[in-house]
Amino acid sequence: MYLKQFEDFLKTVNLCAYRDKYLPIKIVEMDMPKDVQALNALCNVYWDQKRFISFDEFYLEYKNGCRLPLKIFFKKTQMCSRCFNKGLPARIYRTWASIITQIHAGYVAESVFGQGTVKMSEDLDHDGADFQINYRSLTLNYQVKKETFSREVRAEKKTKKTLPGELINITYKVPDFESKQEKRWIKEGL
Repeated sequence: MYLKQFEDFLKTVNLCAYRDKYLPIKIVEMDMPKDVQALNALCNVYWDQKRFISFDEFYLEYKNGCRLPLKIFFKKTQMCSRCFNKGLPARIYRTWASIITQIHAGYVAESVFGQGTVKMSEDLDHDGADFQINYRSLTLNYQVKKETFSREVRAEKKTKKTLPGELINITYKVPDFESKQEKRWIKEGL
């Protein structure tokens, strides 16, 4: 099983450094066309191929893998190249951090239900589930959501397709890094 390997990888991720680098940058925030969204590449690298690479390595692969669609998207945004090249990695980082949380949940589920019981893909995500468990005759569809006050994030994914089985939400809380108390806890490793 891959849970331990993935958790060992997660221990190497320096969230504080990435957060300091990317949190204040909110430039490329418009809807992205499907061919430049990072979701498919993330599922492919971290779930299908089981390659647990750093964000920087992932970003280079992502950028090289969709060079032409990114060029077209850049032209449509009408941004200067400096802003786009500063904003895109920040946007992809936020997606990366969210999706590796979902992938972690998938590996935890696989450790419980057994290898081959968990499916995760871009198509499944667009159909309304971050991952799906098929165990015996039971189908469970999971959405992994960050607890937030944002109406956009709180809203359930609306899709035209109805997935078989039950929908289950898993919520997690992200610390408020602006809070002095939570900054102290993070520094002290609590």
